[in-house]
Amino acid sequence: MTPGWIAVVAGALERGDGRWLMHLRPQGKHHGGLWEFPGGKVEPGEMPASALVREIAEELGVACKANDLVPCGFAETDGSGQGDRALVLLLYRLSVWQGEPQALEGGAVGWFTPEEVAALPKPPLDAALAAGLFHFR
Repeated sequence: MTPGWIAVVAGALERGDGRWLMHLRPQGKHHGGLWEFPGGKVEPGEMPASALVREIAEELGVACKANDLVPCGFAETDGSGQGDRALVLLLYRLSVWQGEPQALEGGAVGWFTPEEVAALPKPPLDAALAAGLFHFR
């Protein structure tokens, strides 16, 4: 049986200087031109933390460990009005990884202060996650 919703994971990568990584979605993709926390879909049978380790490697070219991921929030849609299934986006905080993050699947990456993240154009779920992570309203 297929669930009525899709699990998605995202990573809030924090550098030692207090800046956070955001990924610019490539033009031509869903939410193209908007900034997001990097991540992607959880595959069937995959645990969310393992999915994020895989997605971070694929999207950013960096290695991290599942036990270094700290759950820090979630956001969801009900799928109404989009013709799609509902999404549940799980956010994990990460401050330890190996390698220098790059936008391997297009777009760009940038490092921003929490205030700068708040001002970036973002998809609705990423905006909600940023507000919760940085306690913006």
